[in-house]
Amino acid sequence: MSDVTRGAQQINANRLFWGVCMALIPTAASFAIIGDILGALKADFILTNYQVGLIGGAALWGMAISQILLGSLADLGMRAMMRCAFACHLIGVAVMISATFTSTSQTAFWVLFSGAIALGLGNGFVEVAGNPLVAALYPDQKTTKLNQFHAWFPGGMVIAGLASYILSLTFLGAWEIRLGLTFIPILLYGAMVLTEPFPETEGRKAGVKIGEMFRATFTSPLFLLMFFCMMITASLELGPMRWIPSVLQSGGVPGILVLVWISGLMALLRFKSGPLVDRLSPTGLLLFSAVVSGLGLYLLSFAEGIVMAFTVATVFAVGVAFFWPTMLGFVNERIPKSGALGLGLMGGIGMAITGAVTIPVMGTIADQQLPDALPQAEVVALLENAASVLPASFATTPEARHTDIQQAIDLTQESLAGFSVEGVLPGTTTANALRAITSSGVEDPVVENAAALLGPAENYGGRISFRYVAPLSLIIIAVFGVLYMSDRRAGGYRAERIGAEDQGIEPEWAGSPSR
Repeated sequence: MSDVTRGAQQINANRLFWGVCMALIPTAASFAIIGDILGALKADFILTNYQVGLIGGAALWGMAISQILLGSLADLGMRAMMRCAFACHLIGVAVMISATFTSTSQTAFWVLFSGAIALGLGNGFVEVAGNPLVAALYPDQKTTKLNQFHAWFPGGMVIAGLASYILSLTFLGAWEIRLGLTFIPILLYGAMVLTEPFPETEGRKAGVKIGEMFRATFTSPLFLLMFFCMMITASLELGPMRWIPSVLQSGGVPGILVLVWISGLMALLRFKSGPLVDRLSPTGLLLFSAVVSGLGLYLLSFAEGIVMAFTVATVFAVGVAFFWPTMLGFVNERIPKSGALGLGLMGGIGMAITGAVTIPVMGTIADQQLPDALPQAEVVALLENAASVLPASFATTPEARHTDIQQAIDLTQESLAGFSVEGVLPGTTTANALRAITSSGVEDPVVENAAALLGPAENYGGRISFRYVAPLSLIIIAVFGVLYMSDRRAGGYRAERIGAEDQGIEPEWAGSPSR
């Protein structure tokens, strides 16, 4: 299909499809680059894993807000949604970069957090418009074309992740410059789609009223079940992927390259999803994904060293590759009258739970587990040394670094005070003290020693957080297993079309009863 007609307007389906695919690249770029710079944000602004988890998560649940609240409005104008996406993307990236001009850690946190929400809103608007647009352009190939559309999320992470990694090796490696790369795909997709005529959504074209769409969505037990499952599938996919770059990097593995590898495999698998969807059926593909993703994530929690990291990351990538688009395609094919509302709610709840719950909780778990990997005697000795070295460094360090040094001194003293009272180092304070010493700019061996102690502990805490998330896969293995067996008993997978029952059209079937 190269074009369709809406009234007197000629719709360029190819341009719209590739334009909306391009619009997923800023979503992917913000995901990959923010994941890559979490370590820099922790160091520059002395933030905890929980705080940077909130920032990283805000870009996702901000995305959820626009999907959940505005998903039903896609019927009123997908082009308007894309214009909102363009504006929010520009504002979000600009606000986050402006954090570099703030004077305190607390102010920087709120600026970064606010910018991430705006960026997430833009990402959500792309989903609100993109999913029903693809369904409208390709009504007979929904699951396949949605997989190809969503291939641009991991595909964009490959592009952005490689660019961010290459810049990090040069004098242009500042996190502000790497995040600023996101402006490029934003401007490109704006030029491609913002002035193009859009088709009507499938539901609007079929005359489905908004009230009917709400009833079809909220009175369907199947939709409510998949709505719940989307919380888990999204958490298994996006939660760990947000943390992989910084967690593995702290263990000496180039984490952003591991994310690029995962993303590249996901993009390839989604582009080639058609034969798998036909052979396994969507429910079979979801069951396969649940088993492999849980195994891959559990193995990832043991990943130490480059070879093991890339090997288990491959298993994880194969597992999560099909989750998101297949969940959307399944709901739209089995409950077609749920339309844009159903697609928006599915994407929205996935982003909301992952951003507001999964990612920050993983950060909290990492903070809690981190102290277990710190050799207490060595850390106490280092902090005592830092308590004498840092005050003396004021005279030999540029004045611009004095605030950073003072913060390192304060946290060091607070940590030692806690140790003297409890006999045990206070975990979060000690970790922040080591981060502050590492980023103080002081030229002394104490800085390198602090980094050498902190890195393995950050890596350990992060990997343990992966292990805590992996058991969620057991829940969806059970659910998808029941759905798959139910399809087999019914003779195969059934895809429904709006109005088919009124026109005497038989449902479309996929999947052999023998499979």
